[in-house]
Amino acid sequence: MKVLVLDGVAPKAIEILSNAGIEAVVNNNKISEEELVEIIGEYDGVIVRSATKITEKIIEAGKNLKVIGRAGVGVDNIDVQAATNFGKLVVNAPDGNTIAAAEQTITLMLAVARNVAQANENLKKGKWMRKEYLGVELRSKVLGIIGLGRIGTAVAKRAQGFEMETIGYDPFISQEKAEAIGVKLVDLNEIYNKAEFITVHMPLTKETKNLINKDTFNLMQDGVRIINVARGGIINELDLYEAVKNGKVAGAALDVFETEPTTESPLFELDNVIVTPHLGASTEEAQVNVALDVAEEMVSIFSGEMAKNAVNMPSIPSDVMVAVKPYLSLAEKLGKFISQLTTDIHSVEIIYSGDVAQLNVAPITTTLLKGLLSTILEESVNFVNAPILAKNRGMKIVESKVASVEDYANLITVKVKGKCEKEVAGTLFSGNDPRLVLIDGYRIDAIPAGYMIVAPHFDKPKIIGKVGTLIGEYDINIHTMQVGRKVIGGKAVMVLGVDGTVPEKTIKEIAEIDGIIDVQFVSL
Repeated sequence: MKVLVLDGVAPKAIEILSNAGIEAVVNNNKISEEELVEIIGEYDGVIVRSATKITEKIIEAGKNLKVIGRAGVGVDNIDVQAATNFGKLVVNAPDGNTIAAAEQTITLMLAVARNVAQANENLKKGKWMRKEYLGVELRSKVLGIIGLGRIGTAVAKRAQGFEMETIGYDPFISQEKAEAIGVKLVDLNEIYNKAEFITVHMPLTKETKNLINKDTFNLMQDGVRIINVARGGIINELDLYEAVKNGKVAGAALDVFETEPTTESPLFELDNVIVTPHLGASTEEAQVNVALDVAEEMVSIFSGEMAKNAVNMPSIPSDVMVAVKPYLSLAEKLGKFISQLTTDIHSVEIIYSGDVAQLNVAPITTTLLKGLLSTILEESVNFVNAPILAKNRGMKIVESKVASVEDYANLITVKVKGKCEKEVAGTLFSGNDPRLVLIDGYRIDAIPAGYMIVAPHFDKPKIIGKVGTLIGEYDINIHTMQVGRKVIGGKAVMVLGVDGTVPEKTIKEIAEIDGIIDVQFVSL
């Protein structure tokens, strides 16, 4: 076996590969797509950090390529879909930077509490400003943690060491799990009302974009302090600027920004805002850990073992894969779809009916959970860790089979419960044509792809026209429309397929139309 190691991956990776009898070829120079296309065919694997992009052309040229390793969490520089299409496994190292990100959060929390950066800057300018920089202690303060995944949990543990009171919000973790890590589970409003420090550890999604804004700042205590080491865009930066200016926020520390890299921002003008250039994972240990993790993963795969951190496909026997493969795309889309209809999921029930019930459905269930969790969690969700992540959040997963089903040769039904209950079902037409055929008991026939608007409403004239007019005002084309209803004049559900992202403002305007019960924008 021969592996190409790029981007200055830590030497530990080369050592692990070599000790396993794998030839590691190191190239730390900047390498172009054309150069990689020329040489990639010689290699069974390639490991990169973030500098090198592994494009579709490179993947197609990798005739012997079996595994693409990312020494880190994000795989934005790898064309995962192309890798899947060409049967290449993509693996990453999701756990290697947990401690680094948690420690960066605590570092910034302490710095913003004690004015470390400002005092340092002024003392170096010859200004002894001891009285001006009176700080606060962390002990006995209430820390609100938004997102209790790996990093949020690690932050909670460390904050408790400072004797802070930790409260947390995460709609996908159980009360029991939260109590086990010493965190009182509360809703977002309680975080805003009670927390003296607030730290964010959630992914950037349509639900979390601008999650903290001028309205939520108004709910917070005067003198609150804000920390973000997760994703830029979760905190509205202009609203934060105003909140700091008017004194609502006593201090803020940001490691991430909506646009990166960025060297200009109104926030940079404020003395009580500390900023760092996305250093969350920038420790010597984290860089070694991710290199070690991805190299060990590659050795395991080449030894015939199951991948632990596969990003794009499950590691299952080839004969099973042939049978279930047509259902994997449908299952993932059903998971993604239903997770965007609700913000609270405690249990998931999956019912397999007809032909699909005769198969080994374990990989289908895993794929569905991957789709469901990937839209709501900060962690990298893959085919191996999806069931574990669901279990760790206290989600109850129920799987059942029904031998036959009316009207369809095969049917996958998904029911989720939390603060509300949601149900969707999908089928394959002609063996590989995925369709969404049921939403909360209403029959439809929609292709689960691209961008969709789902709007339960009362079945009466003019509603559809008003929705279409609002969307058309933004030059967004509606390419398909389905309406499911049970009785004339009763409740119904409208599903629109659109050609682009619908602004949040428009979604809110649709929700205000007389007769609209709810509206959700879904991205698949």
